[in-house]
Amino acid sequence: MTARIREFLRTRREDGPCVVVDLDVVRDNYRAFAHALPDTRVFYAIKANPAPEILRLLAALGSCFDAASVAEIEMALAAGATAERISFGNTIKKERDVARAYQLGVRLFAVDCLAEVEKIARVAPGAKVFCRILCDCDGAEWPLSRKFGCVPEMATDVLEQAHRLGLEAYGVSFHVGSQQTNTEAWDIALASASAIFRECAERGIHLRMVNLGGGFPARYLKPVPGVESYGDAIFRALSRHFGNRLPETIIEPGRGMVGDAGVIEAEVVLVSKKSEEDAVRWVYLDIGKFGGLAETMDEAIRYPIRTIHDGDDMVPCVLAGPTCDSADVMYEKVPYMLPVSLEIGDKVLIEGTGAYTTTYSAVAFNGFPPLKSYVI
Repeated sequence: MTARIREFLRTRREDGPCVVVDLDVVRDNYRAFAHALPDTRVFYAIKANPAPEILRLLAALGSCFDAASVAEIEMALAAGATAERISFGNTIKKERDVARAYQLGVRLFAVDCLAEVEKIARVAPGAKVFCRILCDCDGAEWPLSRKFGCVPEMATDVLEQAHRLGLEAYGVSFHVGSQQTNTEAWDIALASASAIFRECAERGIHLRMVNLGGGFPARYLKPVPGVESYGDAIFRALSRHFGNRLPETIIEPGRGMVGDAGVIEAEVVLVSKKSEEDAVRWVYLDIGKFGGLAETMDEAIRYPIRTIHDGDDMVPCVLAGPTCDSADVMYEKVPYMLPVSLEIGDKVLIEGTGAYTTTYSAVAFNGFPPLKSYVI
């Protein structure tokens, strides 16, 4: 919570739940990444929060952009980025979308299999490709599945096929898991990347780039290391595995760039119990999983929640959203401690919600409107 957000919420017209993002925090976060990894290009992950104001700020600061779709590529271009500052980082792309991205000037594409390489070779001749490999997400609060990436042993064949088809086999990428709290998580992945560099060199293919992915955390309930700690650990791992021949590197921060820049203001709709003997109260908010808090799935992300009653006695609560869907429960396995004095109509502030909230609330499920967003 910044003073600017607090003042905005104090004077705003009541219009339901909203998220407010402070651009000063985004600016500070970008500069922290640039300072912690000075030889690494920053590719902001647009999917974290595509607000035009955020994209314009980052473009003006010199950021590059990681796009998951043609629409996100067009957003980056509209914000002032040039095409050479955009990576089409999704490994699952329609061929016509690859062609459209190429027509817009994008020349950097992610792949993780032979079929994706062949698509790009057909409609984006001469483009640069990097192969994403599977990675251990140990230490991440929002681990990634096996949906993206191939085993490291397969990556050399994928890159060799790109080379054969006239593409530039540019490098390797990985993602150590979102909200990664272990600064050493990049070490094992970089060991795999360096092995792929060596194997490709033996086949006459000289890779140049390692995409270190995202994973940089926002501050929620638990303390997390600072960006400087990640920068130091990554540089040590790069030196350990690549020696004096360091590759070009890029990072794709999303949550770490905008997560702690945003606060959601919501309202208590109902406080109840399931029985008179129940020690746990149910607190229903006017926002839930379908209104922007999808990352509470499996209670993976536990947001800090502030109320006007903080300091009163606390009791365990199940926290749920307003929709007619039984899955719309945020915290039940581990009840959330909230003030016993919390009442219907009270406002609550959900901190660290600048990332992956507006984009998860795009559909008006049950008729509840998408989460309103204000960028100040």
